[in-house]
Amino acid sequence: MSIPAGRDHPPLAPLPVFSFILPAYNELMNIERVTSRLLAMAGQLGEPFEIIWIDDGSTDGSGELLDRLAAQDSCIRVLHFSRNFGHMAALTAGFETARATGAVICLDADGQHPPELIPAMIEQWKSGAEIVQMVRQKTADETPFKRLSSGIFYSLLNRLSDLDLPEGAADFRLLDRQAVDALNSLPERDRFIRGLVRWIGFRQTLLPYDAPPRMAGATKYSTRKMLLFAFDGITSFSIRPLRIIFYLGVAVIFITLLYALYVLGLLIAGGFRVPGWTSLILLIMMLNGIQLVTLGIVSEYMGRVFNESKQRPVYVLRKCTNPHR
Repeated sequence: MSIPAGRDHPPLAPLPVFSFILPAYNELMNIERVTSRLLAMAGQLGEPFEIIWIDDGSTDGSGELLDRLAAQDSCIRVLHFSRNFGHMAALTAGFETARATGAVICLDADGQHPPELIPAMIEQWKSGAEIVQMVRQKTADETPFKRLSSGIFYSLLNRLSDLDLPEGAADFRLLDRQAVDALNSLPERDRFIRGLVRWIGFRQTLLPYDAPPRMAGATKYSTRKMLLFAFDGITSFSIRPLRIIFYLGVAVIFITLLYALYVLGLLIAGGFRVPGWTSLILLIMMLNGIQLVTLGIVSEYMGRVFNESKQRPVYVLRKCTNPHR
């Protein structure tokens, strides 16, 4: 069959070699500057690229600004969530929609993951690394409390889970296309991306860097969210808390037996006296506390099973700007 003459067909744009994914939740003051820096850096790579912004249900006008930027440059794509689904869901959406044939790089929208460091990551990738993890050594505007809480976060995570995450290893990383495909194949919905990236394996290398201060606005990760984040990581990758409960129960039984032998000894020696209520109340409170903690931990694992059984999607898209170049 011959193709009719005189019909113009627009040339297909080449698939990008690199995809840059950036989750954004109420980052209106940072988006334009980060995009400008990223475009300047990517333009020097000499390879086709795409920038994927994920608007995670922003309410400050971030979504409208992203659409204007996408209208100005076709290499910018925007995924708009129907509501705020969280940072992990936004990263998942970015990985699932990235079309890069070479590597995918994720970074935050606040400027603390400098785009200017990406060429060094790509050099490591070209040298054979399949995952390049940036590790923050220090942050310019980090408070002592933030430094302490970050140390506690990674310490808890590594001690109570089966992970080995270096302190400061956040969501600033490069993944080879093969690693991205492996990550996308994982079916779980309660996703702890930092742990999943370590779990899938591949050749991983670490690059240290110093994080500059946040360009504008405030961090979205409060102390409470960091603690919940750590607990998510622990329950996602280990049953060690359940084993700790078992050991604690064995220890309580052992102490109870020792106390029973002590009372029996007093009875035999004739020195048993009716005690006060203090020790009894303390013992009851301790046992009740252990039971409540046990129920809480077991319930967390059961809740994760319940969430997985519902088979709900990780996120819901409201619209996509520039879905194809």
